[in-house]
Amino acid sequence: MAAAVILVERKIDLIYGGGSAGLMGLISQTVYNGGCHVLGVIPKALQPHEIPGETIGEVKTVADMHERKSEMAKHADAFIALPGGYGTMEELLEMVAWSQLGIHDKPVGLLNVDGYYNSLLALFDKGVDEGFIEESARNIVVSAESAEELIRKMEVSEGGGQRMGNTSLKRKRGC
Repeated sequence: MAAAVILVERKIDLIYGGGSAGLMGLISQTVYNGGCHVLGVIPKALQPHEIPGETIGEVKTVADMHERKSEMAKHADAFIALPGGYGTMEELLEMVAWSQLGIHDKPVGLLNVDGYYNSLLALFDKGVDEGFIEESARNIVVSAESAEELIRKMEVSEGGGQRMGNTSLKRKRGC
């Protein structure tokens, strides 16, 4: 929940997967209640499972997961992955690959709560050591254990993404 509070304090809008349940449901509700714009992008097939009750903020229904990622990337100024499962990791790695390929130049961050992503970060390092990932591409992903530290690091990141000042995190509507 600290991530949601930081977003509200910094007047940063939220673009996310559109669900109203679980961790992202709580985060989206907190950001919305804090006066920031919330855009949920959800594939039609997931609506019955991901939105058990009322929707939060603006919800855009799309055809499939590919369109969801494309739509989220189009509207986002940066990407932050919280601890999550296969879907989170798949979306994270696609944004990393898109950065490496030059499809976007937006910062990519991992909120590494309690070392959740330590093994993934070690895998990235091994990929560099083994020559599968260019050393410069290793800097695409910024990680931190707290939301405040992560956003601070992303603001000064010179890795795969562009430098991110306070205003570049905000969507045009603002909070």
